[in-house]
Amino acid sequence: MAVVLLDRPDARNAISGEVAEQLSHAFRAAAESDAWVVILGATGERSFCVGADLKERQQLDDAGWMRNRDRIRELFASLRAIPQPTIASVFGHALGGGFELALSCDLIVCSDDARFGLPEVRVGLVPGGGGTQLLALKAGPSTAKELIFTGRQIDAEEARSLGLVAKVVPRGDLRDATHGLAEEICAASPIAVREAKRAIDRGLDVPLADGIDLEDRAWRTAVDTADRREGVRAFVEKRDPQWRGR
Repeated sequence: MAVVLLDRPDARNAISGEVAEQLSHAFRAAAESDAWVVILGATGERSFCVGADLKERQQLDDAGWMRNRDRIRELFASLRAIPQPTIASVFGHALGGGFELALSCDLIVCSDDARFGLPEVRVGLVPGGGGTQLLALKAGPSTAKELIFTGRQIDAEEARSLGLVAKVVPRGDLRDATHGLAEEICAASPIAVREAKRAIDRGLDVPLADGIDLEDRAWRTAVDTADRREGVRAFVEKRDPQWRGR
């Protein structure tokens, strides 16, 4: 597995322009690596990520804001484009772009002290890392509107009840729980998992019949692999499969 870490704890892992570029590079590298799962975590004790670095942005002129916007769009696009399953490992505050980083991952594992929110409207902004779309897809448009229009924060249990979080664990168990989930995924064929992810993600934007066709293409891709042959053989022989990713 590959691990990408937000590493700016003194600023509560706020996303500066430089951090955005570093993360974009890290996500592209992870996408091209041999890793079967990608974990997004953070250093520090207080926050996973509090979103954009508004202190830095305050120094920008209008043109600078637009240049920064291009960096941010590239950051989130590179995360969403990762073909492997992605897991966000969240503790403390995940606000604004921090929440959007987590939402851009396939799964979220969080500690019981985690808090999520999209407070952008309170400073005259709109969520710009996919929050308006991803939150509506995952929690429904009514919930997304209430949380975005008010900027209200939710705790870990509410996030789980809304279907946003896969697991909530004590803070001290967060790393083990995240890596444990990654290891569970790695027990499956990496090709099959990637194809399933592709079918799910692309199927969200098309009519059901087209989604079924996407699923069929994913099935046909997976079935014509050495991993499928190994997986069925291992099942019949009652042993663990030895995946080769081909």
